[in-house]
Amino acid sequence: MKLKQVHHIAIIASDYARSKAFYCDVLGFTLLSEAYREARDSWKGDLALNGNYTIELFSFPNPPARASGPEACGLRHLAFAVEDIDDAVAHLARHGVECEDIRIDPYTQRRFTFFTDPDGLPLELYQQ
Repeated sequence: MKLKQVHHIAIIASDYARSKAFYCDVLGFTLLSEAYREARDSWKGDLALNGNYTIELFSFPNPPARASGPEACGLRHLAFAVEDIDDAVAHLARHGVECEDIRIDPYTQRRFTFFTDPDGLPLELYQQ
């Protein structure tokens, strides 16, 4: 088997509208399509980053909480590459999103920081 690339990341939101606004209005994703699936009482939105399909955003009634601490087993975090981390952190701050202090990766010497989405999913900004 030869994998080509990551096709998409699926995220379940407790409040679909709030998370859609966060990913689109704050982080800059584009909503490609969305559908309400009545049988599941669920929304599904397809989000793109720079024209590339990236995230499936779902809602389900009463989804269980998931451990999302940085050392919880499973998906640790989702990282986004940025050119200027200071500008990115300032943009998030203007939208009321708090970031951890910027750190330096000891192996690459690149700057990075963490923040969370509306449901506490850990997200990272990594300066290229």
